[in-house]
Amino acid sequence: MMTPLMSASAAQLAATRVMARCDALAEISESATGLTRVYLSPEHLRANTRVGEWMQAAGMRVWQDEVGNICGRYEGTEPGAQALLLGSHLDTVRNAGRYDGMLGVLSAIETVQWLHDQQLRLPLAIEIIGFGDEEGTRFGITLLGSRGICGTWPQGWLEQQDAAGISVAQALQDAGLNGTTIAQAAREVSSIKAYLELHIEQGPCLEQEDLALGVVTAINGARRLNCTFIGEAGHAGTVPMSHRKDALAAAAEWMLYIEQTTQQQGPQLVATVGTLSCAPGAVNVIPGEVQLSLDIRGPQDDPLAQLLSTLLAQGEIIAQRRGVHFAAAEYYGIAATACDPDLQRALGQAVEQVQGRTLALPSGAGHDAIAIAERWPVGMLFVRNHRGISHHPDESVQPADVACGVQAYLQAVSALAQA
Repeated sequence: MMTPLMSASAAQLAATRVMARCDALAEISESATGLTRVYLSPEHLRANTRVGEWMQAAGMRVWQDEVGNICGRYEGTEPGAQALLLGSHLDTVRNAGRYDGMLGVLSAIETVQWLHDQQLRLPLAIEIIGFGDEEGTRFGITLLGSRGICGTWPQGWLEQQDAAGISVAQALQDAGLNGTTIAQAAREVSSIKAYLELHIEQGPCLEQEDLALGVVTAINGARRLNCTFIGEAGHAGTVPMSHRKDALAAAAEWMLYIEQTTQQQGPQLVATVGTLSCAPGAVNVIPGEVQLSLDIRGPQDDPLAQLLSTLLAQGEIIAQRRGVHFAAAEYYGIAATACDPDLQRALGQAVEQVQGRTLALPSGAGHDAIAIAERWPVGMLFVRNHRGISHHPDESVQPADVACGVQAYLQAVSALAQA
């Protein structure tokens, strides 16, 4: 069987449908003034119903699993065949954009819709999942949907509570689900061949290269630390400059070092000091203590670890020279997730066919693929997003780019299903 090709006109129709459906899902929100849809809320369940209807119209068998993911299956040439899994998430942050997550689910449905319209079946089945929780907005824990199908839900998650004191277990019950059956959402490893996810790029790289599509090499690993410089508070008018133990001056020197050193490592490593607290915080007192955060990310674990070691060592050096104390405690860490080379190659070839060339780039944001990579090979396709704005109502994609995305997605899916 030859790899099927979607015509430009068919891709435009598919993109028009995707854009309209993104708009329709954006109307399903707990807030009338902005898009907010959190895990197991009435809005989440309504979105599942709507997406399930679209899956069914595309010839799929549809069900909602034990953790609240909406699932659809388009059989292969032989019933019960191994499946290629496509998906993304349907939950949002608060006051969100309408494409983060949703674009991937709806574009996946269009690949199946085209096969269904052409009355084509592939050697592999295609399954699509709209994951219930990737963002972690409601309960402060992330990837609940994807960890559900992987069978990696920590038992303690059921007791986690939202801001209103409702536990995950209670929310499941309120949604007509049962926390004691979570394990039944897990898929057999042998039932799935690989996972592909289409997503907006949450950065500016594709726009800078004037490309609609790019192929993800890895999802960045991250480390987050709480750091402290402790000096000595003193009178701003009476302590000579040469006698000061200024914690803020030490922190400022270290922040500049972080910026300069990380820039020298190349464009794929990033570091951010996002919070800063100064005590005693008076205009006429030398700062005696500064607390600040450090967030560093990169697509490979070893360079990330080396950068962190360099930054922390310099923090110590600065502190010793200035006569202050430095401490840092890591409170969050996640390893980098590499995308599968074969899937990258298949996606790259499809993108080249559609737009002439491709761009390989890492993802600085997390995705459901992080959880799924613990069980199956993962690949990701990025679609250009204006100025890289995300988690904000100004998220913006162009229908022509979405059309290219659907074409490339179908091309890669078909090639992988026949490989």
